[in-house]
Order: sequence, then C-alpha cells, then structure tokens
Amino acid sequence: MTQTPDKRQGPDRRRQARGGRRPEDEQGFSPLVLVAYEDQSDRATCEAILAKLHFAVAPVDSMEKAISILPALRPDIVVSHVADATLLRHTAKAAGIPIVEVDDRLRDADALVDAIRRALRAAATRES
Repeated sequence: MTQTPDKRQGPDRRRQARGGRRPEDEQGFSPLVLVAYEDQSDRATCEAILAKLHFAVAPVDSMEKAISILPALRPDIVVSHVADATLLRHTAKAAGIPIVEVDDRLRDADALVDAIRRALRAAATRES
C-alpha cells in the first residue's frame, strides 16, 4: 500500500472549528439566520427571501437538528413556524438567541424582514 504525499500548503486546520459565529467575531451587516422549518416549501421560501436580502442563512429541516446545532452555530436569530417552535423556543431563549415565530401575518416578505430586524434590535439593546 502506498501513501499519497501531503499536498497541503498551509498549516493543518482539520481540528479547527468551522462555520457559525465565534465569540470573537465582529458584528457585521449580515446576520446569521437559522431557518428551522419542517415544511420544505416554507423553508425554501423563507430562505430565498432572506438570501435575496443578503442575510446569511442556515436552513434545517427538523427541530431536533436545529436544537442540536444551535450551540455550535451561534446564529444571530432563529426563524421558525409557530407550530414547530415549541421545543426550539426554550433552547434559543436559554442561549440568549432571539426567535421569530412565523405565522400567517408574517408570510409577507416585508413583514418577515421587519420582525427579524425588530428582534435583532431588541437583542442588541438588551446586550448593551
């Protein structure tokens, strides 16, 4: 059995954490939004709206996945449907992450973005 030569040009970064926000990250203009919807079409719609407006979007298809990745990803905000958000609400609030629960009145793109901005501003004022 032959070994392939190591072709890395920089230091070995395989053990370094990747993705998500880190405590030392600067606040930027593109908040990281965890979109947690079990319904695929609603998730895709919400993701498309937010991506078009230059939000960084991390979609997940189940509440269990959202809960498991929440501490590692450290999103700025979580967006979820009201019916799906029961378990996620407690985890996000315990981690200090605002959550926007989407219902029928937030189906409009402008209303959704306004709700996200209000939640982000409220979280920023609580931190300072």
